[in-house]
This record gives sequence, structure tokens and C-alpha cells, in this order.
Amino acid sequence: MIPLVYALRDVKQTYGPRTVLNVPSLAVEEGEVVSIVGPSGAGKSTLLRLLALLQPPSSGAISLHLDRRIITAANATTADRRQMAMVFQRPVLLSRSAYDNVAYGLRVRGERDADDRIREALAAVSMSELAGADARTLSGGEAQRIAVARALVVQPRVLLLDEPTANLDMGTARLIEDLIATQRSAGTTVILVTHNIFQARRLATRVLLLMEGDLVENALTRQFFESPRDPRTAAFVAGDLNY
Repeated sequence: MIPLVYALRDVKQTYGPRTVLNVPSLAVEEGEVVSIVGPSGAGKSTLLRLLALLQPPSSGAISLHLDRRIITAANATTADRRQMAMVFQRPVLLSRSAYDNVAYGLRVRGERDADDRIREALAAVSMSELAGADARTLSGGEAQRIAVARALVVQPRVLLLDEPTANLDMGTARLIEDLIATQRSAGTTVILVTHNIFQARRLATRVLLLMEGDLVENALTRQFFESPRDPRTAAFVAGDLNY
């Protein structure tokens, strides 16, 4: 039996009178690549932040299951959080070199002799030549690549990605997709928010569709694209959905 990594029950996120997310039930197993798709404002990034335990939901329960422990936003320790890595759509880098940004996560974990790993991570995102560049001088796409390298170098158990290829050209986006696929083969659990349904189809083992905060579809990738349960999913995949 594949171990459970996330369990969600009756999760709602509200801001004032507005409900921005409503997920009655969701389970994520170890080693899955789960892609979250949906129109803008559907609640995709909100769900990702909740899965990162950055905040508790307004109601309901979200638990992360690691090493036979049940972890929530309320009881997560620093060590627990270091088993996760998140790449935001608009990454925030330190006012240091690209190399030092990638090294940062390792250093706060006490790993000082990791030059080879850092340089391998930079090479994996084609940023070796800019290792010494001030992060403030990087383009949006270059900053995104550094953020991905910073997340991958710590070898997280759970990798959370919010539109990781949104600012990248086609060739570099494919490079990042290959890295995500490598994470899956290594057993990392990956949660990927993307507006690109073709990317979801290429990478994900399972796809979730959010619309107006509601979890409309939760299906294995082939079923999601070929025989979804909800007609709104079929319309979304076909590009026929008005929203």
C-alpha cells in the first residue's frame, strides 16, 4: 500500500463573506505528481499555500503525513517544514549571488560542504555561467530558474510548484519539466499548479480541476483528459468553457 502524504477533509478558505476554496475531500499519495488546473481566480494558489502549511484553512483539516507523524500548520516544526520546498510564481531571491541563493537552504540545514550539489543544481537549470551574478540583476526567467534550483538542491520529500515555467521560453520550460519528471522517479511527491493543460498531461499522474474555489474533478491523468466525470472538465479541456 502506497503511503499517504496529504489528507484534506472539509477544507474551506474564506475571506470575509467570500469562500475562495472548498475541498470536501482529497488524498495525495507518496510519489504522485498532482497537477492543479483551472481558470484564474479558481483557488489554485490558495490550495498550494495551504498544502505548504503556510496557514491553516478557515475550517476543516489539512494534514501532512511524514515519518509516521501527522503534521498540520499548527504543530509543524522547522524540521518538518524543511522536508518541503516551494517555488512561488514570483520568486523572492536574497540580495546575494545566484550561487548563494541556491546554497541558502543547505546552509540553514547545516550542510556546509555541498559545493558539488549546488553547482549540479545550477547546471541542471542552465545557470552555471551566472552563478556569480547578483540576483537583483537577473531576468524574471533567470530568477525562476534559480528558485527551482534552490528548491531541488535540498532534496525535499514534497515539492510544491506554482506556475514554475510561466516566465520561461519553450526550451527552458521543457528543461524544468524534465527536472520535475526526475523528481517523480526519485519518489518525491510533487504538487504542480499550472495554467498549461498540456504540461499537466505530460507531467501529472493525477489532475485536479478547480473552478470558483470548488474541486470539480479529481482524476488520474488519462481519465481526466479522455473520460472526465464532470461535463465542465470536458469543456475546460476542449477550451469551450466560458468563465
